[in-house]
Amino acid sequence: MRLHMAFLLLLLFIWMSEWEHYGAATASRGLALTIIILFSVLVHEIAHLLVASRMGVRARAVILLPIGGISIAERLPASEPYEVQNETRIALAGPAANLLLALVGIAGTYLFAPNSSLWRPPFILLGNLPSSFVWVNLSLAVVNLLPAYPLDGGRILRAIFAREQDFVTATRRAVNWGNLFVLLLLFGGLWNRWFMLTGFFLFIAAQFEERTVLFHSVLESVRMDEIMLTDFSTLSPADTLEDALSKAVHSLQDDFPVVRGTEMVGVVTRQRILHALRAGGNAYVQSVMNRAFEISGRQDSLASAFRKLTTRGLTIIPVVEQERLVGIVTLQNLMHSMGVLAESRRLRRQTEDAI
Repeated sequence: MRLHMAFLLLLLFIWMSEWEHYGAATASRGLALTIIILFSVLVHEIAHLLVASRMGVRARAVILLPIGGISIAERLPASEPYEVQNETRIALAGPAANLLLALVGIAGTYLFAPNSSLWRPPFILLGNLPSSFVWVNLSLAVVNLLPAYPLDGGRILRAIFAREQDFVTATRRAVNWGNLFVLLLLFGGLWNRWFMLTGFFLFIAAQFEERTVLFHSVLESVRMDEIMLTDFSTLSPADTLEDALSKAVHSLQDDFPVVRGTEMVGVVTRQRILHALRAGGNAYVQSVMNRAFEISGRQDSLASAFRKLTTRGLTIIPVVEQERLVGIVTLQNLMHSMGVLAESRRLRRQTEDAI
């Protein structure tokens, strides 16, 4: 779980808009209201994750915003028609959790704070935090059912679009619907500032998630042989650490495959070589190399390599063809290669259009 800086903007917004009414008490009460919203969003996203995990859908991270969370998936859905039913179940789990919290809040308010006015506006008020807890959760449930991507209703809408279109096109179409609701909410801010704030957070979430989906789609379309380094240095397990360091000094690499004959037997980093030399003096590369490593084929997608690099803490992926090392992909050269590849594809498209 990662906390977006939008929560800080929310807190500042509450302090600035309510200071005239509550004075010094605004600081503590505004913080309490922000914590209530954060807690409600957190429960909302945990409900999503629990239902998704039962369906075999995994998320690598969730970024929390005041209107909900942005789930960063490990991969894009497969090319077959997107499961609308599964997406609907996952999407509805969040609003259902908020409705349950609202019911608990109503019961608790009548039991422990019977004098709190739950049904008189303004509903979200620093001076009435029990009422705010109830209405924050009711608002989260209702807002997330809007067909505005990336809200839960918008995810269901995208799943419907994805039955007839590819996932990226469906996402763009759902984002366009979401932008319409952004405009409506910003216009509603003329009467209620919370509408304007909700529209602003919805815009941030939609742009962030669209970029994430596009990034994943690029990773899926790029093959390892398009971005792998073919001019690289290798080490032998029989090399001494001083020899390896000397080779590293004259190379731009930070990560080295260790090869015995034509067989790859391990990987080692420049940092590990330096650490071993400082700690124990000169030795052989085979004593410090990492024998556990992942490999990829030339036609494997960059997405698969990127997942291995990021989720397993690796810094190098050797590319092997017929058990022979033909290239490497490292974190060091990945972003540079992606930038050059994107520019070359753009120039190629311009040339094809001109022809």
